[in-house]
Amino acid sequence: MLIVHVHVSVKPDCIEAFQKATLENARASVQEPGIARFDVIQQLEDPAKFVLVEVYRSPEAAAAHKETAHYAKWRDTVAEMMAQPRTSVKFSNIFPADEGW
Repeated sequence: MLIVHVHVSVKPDCIEAFQKATLENARASVQEPGIARFDVIQQLEDPAKFVLVEVYRSPEAAAAHKETAHYAKWRDTVAEMMAQPRTSVKFSNIFPADEGW
């Protein structure tokens, strides 16, 4: 498993548009066989901050995700909505062990 947390800060006037584009991408992403989970979470204290929690079955699945049309559309659509460049942190899971995700 490869878990990626993508931290995004969007311009306040772009929150709704970012949500719409990101949910469209997330719905398509969970259909990919290499993605076990794809969560979109929004910070309560600052609604312009989001974290995408992406759980891939392998590093190759993460690479394949970035080759999809829906990812390219999302990336291009939200580029100008960013208040600052997005960042990501990669993790491996320790617990629970892979339970067939």
